[in-house]
Formats: sequence, C-alpha cells, structure tokens
Amino acid sequence: MGEVSSSSAVLLPYALSSVAVARQRICSDLRQWGVYDTAVDDAVLVVSELLSNALRHAHPLPSGQVEVAWHRVDGHVEVAVSDGGATTEPRAAVPALSSLGGRGLGIVEFLAERWGVRYEGEVTTVWAVVACPQSMNGLAQNSDVPALQE
Repeated sequence: MGEVSSSSAVLLPYALSSVAVARQRICSDLRQWGVYDTAVDDAVLVVSELLSNALRHAHPLPSGQVEVAWHRVDGHVEVAVSDGGATTEPRAAVPALSSLGGRGLGIVEFLAERWGVRYEGEVTTVWAVVACPQSMNGLAQNSDVPALQE
C-alpha cells in the first residue's frame, strides 16, 4: 500500500516571531501524520534555519510576508521557504569557531538528504528534503508520553 502525500503552506509575517509559528505548525503536522519524533525534530530545525536565513538575508515577498511550505511523500518531507530574494545567493559557509552565525545552511546540509534554491521571477525558494519515516503503527512516537503497559 502506497503512502498518502500530505502538504501544508502558510504565509507568515516578515518577522522573527514567525520562526516559532512555523516550527509549531510543521511539528504539529508531522506528528499528526505519524512521523517519528527524531525525524520531526530534524524537519523542525531545517525549517527554523531556512526561515531564519530568509528573515536575516532576504527581502519579503511583495505581500510583505514569507511563505513556508512542506510536502510529505514516500517517507520524506520537502520543506521550502519562499521570499523576495536577496543580493547574494544562499550557500553553506564554513564559519570560524568564534563566529556567532553562519552555520544555518551547514546544519541544513547535514540534516537534509539534499537542498537547493529555485528562482521564479522575483521569488526565491530555498528547499530541503529530509527523511521523515512514519512509525509502524502510523502514530507518532512521542517521548513525552509514557508507554502503555500491556
């Protein structure tokens, strides 16, 4: 039996507070879709890094917002953040140990199977594909909930 694909997209204000909203939304969806907690954590961190980079380095969409989307199919989730573009191209850096930033896309590169950038007119989308296997029973394995005793 094939896996059903699931997806969500949300337009958020071009503000740092949107990172927490995006993290909560994707976490909720992936848990509802029965993804293992460790994979949920990876996807949440990737969304957080991509959105933080967009807010730090890019312009908002013409609406003044950013779009965060995720699509899950065949044990993977593609997360994507769309913005109004920047003067530089997104790329992973190797910062000095004393640097306070510059590790975001390196983290994405480590956690994702692949990532890249799409340009469509004035919209730039940075995307990443993260492995998100579903638990055997289709329910998320939540470490905060005690296991049922048989």
